[in-house]
Amino acid sequence: MNGKALIDHRVYTIALRRMPEFTEVFNRLAMPVLLQTLGQPLGFFTSMVGPQNQFVHLWAYDDLADYERRSRARDLHPDFPAYLAASAHLITAQETRLIRRAEMPGWTPGP
Repeated sequence: MNGKALIDHRVYTIALRRMPEFTEVFNRLAMPVLLQTLGQPLGFFTSMVGPQNQFVHLWAYDDLADYERRSRARDLHPDFPAYLAASAHLITAQETRLIRRAEMPGWTPGP
């Protein structure tokens, strides 16, 4: 987790057979804004087993104040509304979780 205390675990459910369109819109319109405001993501994932048509991304933060500051910068970025408008018809649900590391005695996390 790169020493970060908080992870934004975000899951978007994408309309059936629209994942390629969503990822193109996300990459073209959201990523430039997100890289400027949130920094580098921990990763992007799609579902294989369980609920289908889900796009997951993870972002690390120092603490809740860092999350709020960077999220506010994203939301106020002048280019962010273009992504929201272009993706609105593609996203059927969104789930956002803020999770933190659970300390497990005797266990050292990997990379």
